[in-house]
Amino acid sequence: MPAAIVNWADQERVLSPHVSVLVGDANGGYPSGNSIVIRGSSEAVIIDPSVTVVEKGGAPVHIDAMITSHSHEDHLPGTGLFTDARVHVHEADKHVLHDLSHMLDAYQLTGPDREELRESIITEFNFAPRPDAEGFHDGHVWNLGEVDVEAVHLPGHTAGHSGFRISEGVFFLSDIDLTGFGPYYGDTWSSLDDFENSLIKVREEEADFYVTFHQKGVIESRERFVEMLDAYHGVIHRRHNNMLEFLDEPRSVDEMVKHRFVYRPHVEMSFCDSIEKRTAELHLARMIERGEATEVDAGLYQRTG
Repeated sequence: MPAAIVNWADQERVLSPHVSVLVGDANGGYPSGNSIVIRGSSEAVIIDPSVTVVEKGGAPVHIDAMITSHSHEDHLPGTGLFTDARVHVHEADKHVLHDLSHMLDAYQLTGPDREELRESIITEFNFAPRPDAEGFHDGHVWNLGEVDVEAVHLPGHTAGHSGFRISEGVFFLSDIDLTGFGPYYGDTWSSLDDFENSLIKVREEEADFYVTFHQKGVIESRERFVEMLDAYHGVIHRRHNNMLEFLDEPRSVDEMVKHRFVYRPHVEMSFCDSIEKRTAELHLARMIERGEATEVDAGLYQRTG
C-alpha cells in the first residue's frame, strides 16, 4: 500500500516555496531525524525519511522518489514505507540497500549483538531491502521542475555519505550534524582523512539555510554555520591531542579503547568498543605518518619527542 499523505501540522517548517523540513521527534535526535521534502511541479522528493515519518505513515505530499544521504539505519526507514517510490543512494553505499549484512559488517558486530541489531534495524527502523535502488555520484542533479537538487559527495562518515544543494538556498548537511559529540568515523567504511576533507569542502557552501539531520536542525545564518562547523571540526583535533597525551607512556590499542576518547566512560552500548577501536586506529595511523608516535614494542605505541 502506498504511504499516506499526512498533515504534519507543527512539525513541518517551510524554508522556501518548494522546500520544507519535517522535524523529527526530540528535535531530530537519534533514532529520529529531520527530513527534507521538495515539492516540484514534476515530482516530489523526500531526503532521509526518518522513523517519525514512518510512525506518522507518510509525508505531507505524495512522494515520487526517496533520496538517501547514506546507508545508516536511521536514514533508511523510508525503504519500507515508500515502496512505490524510486530510491536513490550514492553508488558507494548502494550495496547496503541490497543486503543489510554490509552495514552490520561495517559496525564490526558479531554473535548475539549483531543479530539483535539486525532485528532492530528491520523492525524498529523499518528497513526493507531495495535491490531497485539507483546509485548516484557527486554532482548528480534531480530536476523537479522549478527546483533542482544536487548531490554533494561528503565522504568520511560512510564512503558514500552525501549532502544536497537545493536551488532555493537550502543545503542539507545530513550527518555533518554540528553537535558537540563531533564527527563520527568509527565504522570500517569510515575515513578520518575523508571526513576532514569533507568538512573543508562544505565550509565553502553558501546557503540561506543549512539543515542537519540530527538535533541542530535549521541554521539560518552562514556566519553561525561556519562558527558551528569550526567547533565541530575542532573535536577531531581535541581527540587527537588527548590520544597523544595518553601515549606519553607506551599504550596498546586495547588500553586506548578502555580509556574512551569518543564516548564517555558511563556509556554502555554493544558497539562502543568497536567504534573506539576503529577511531583509535585511524588516529594512530595519522600519528605514525606524521612522526608524532611510533610502535615501541609489538602492539605498544608511544608519543615521540
